[in-house]
Amino acid sequence: MSVEPCSTPATPPSTPATPPSTTAAALPRRTVLRTVAATSGLTAMAALDLRPTAARAATPEAATSPASSRTELVLLGTSGGPVPMPGRAGPASVLLVDGHAYLVDCGAGTFGQYAAAGLTAAQLSAVFVTHLHSDHLADLYPLLWLRFGGFQPLAGPVHVYGPGSAGALPAARPAGRKVATVCPQAPAPGLTKLWAGQLAATAYDVNVRMRSEGWPDIRSVVRTHDIRLPRTGAGPAGPMAPAMKPFEVMRDERVRVTAVLVEHPPVFPSYAFRFDTADGSVVFSGDTAPTGNLELLARGADILVHEVMDLPTLTLAGLSSGQLDHMRISHTDATEVGRIAERAACPVLVLNHLVPGSTQLIPDSTWQLKAAQGYSGQVVVGRDLLRLPVGA
Repeated sequence: MSVEPCSTPATPPSTPATPPSTTAAALPRRTVLRTVAATSGLTAMAALDLRPTAARAATPEAATSPASSRTELVLLGTSGGPVPMPGRAGPASVLLVDGHAYLVDCGAGTFGQYAAAGLTAAQLSAVFVTHLHSDHLADLYPLLWLRFGGFQPLAGPVHVYGPGSAGALPAARPAGRKVATVCPQAPAPGLTKLWAGQLAATAYDVNVRMRSEGWPDIRSVVRTHDIRLPRTGAGPAGPMAPAMKPFEVMRDERVRVTAVLVEHPPVFPSYAFRFDTADGSVVFSGDTAPTGNLELLARGADILVHEVMDLPTLTLAGLSSGQLDHMRISHTDATEVGRIAERAACPVLVLNHLVPGSTQLIPDSTWQLKAAQGYSGQVVVGRDLLRLPVGA
């Protein structure tokens, strides 16, 4: 039985645009700043305010006041998934710009972590989904569904941007293995159809609350957008991330968001996002193996938030050869990520989507030492509810 769409038609996706330029002078200046910091004895802890939210949590009122209007990166959850990991929630990050929250991914636990960070429903301006894996989507609908009665957006509806349909399913591995197909008439829905199906499944609750509690029509406060790819020849059968220039996804008076395709087989499309603000630039890798597209997108950014895994620990954990092969071709080992940040000339590297994410398995010092290989900047090991100023 097909599901009738319940949402209003999405606003037409953003058209491709030229990425923000990086002047030749900007990169040497960052190199000079790093050198000065090193010679003056500054450490990552001294240069950045790395206290957890509990130590410096802002009230919702303070978050929107002029005194707190700087751009800030807030890590809500820092573990890869989908298996829960002690000490870290699923992947989700917020870029807070002038009190407006731009959310990147919605892993398990995002609903609670968003509130724990002192953020309100009214502050949420937009959500960006890097790819349609469950550990990046788990709390997308719950966050918007459970809070839609409280939305009084600061800047109109909450816009949600993410991948459209892959168009086809990948072949089963190993080749020839028979696998059942869920919903064969539409086996690879994109973001907008995913939202419509979840809205249809929860229609009773939504309709009752609009009638009994005066909640607004959720379709008027949430708008979904399937990101439209420029013509690159990319596809689910490959190449998944051919060399490409960054393209524009969204722009408002506070941020400009650009994206590129990254390598995360077998999932297609998978995106990395760059946010350019008046205070500086932040890049979110999403899940990816090392790829030139990401290095181009991140070139000269102030902060690179990059996924990371520790392959030796995963090997000891008893993963099958097939699972380890998947990790090798779809993710980035801790010993490689520093060199990526170095080539992109990013002065701050934030480790995110840590696999394994349990704080009981790998100490932060190990993550830091491995990620520092081949890198002259500052390595920050992501912890839930960590806040970092941008461009400070």
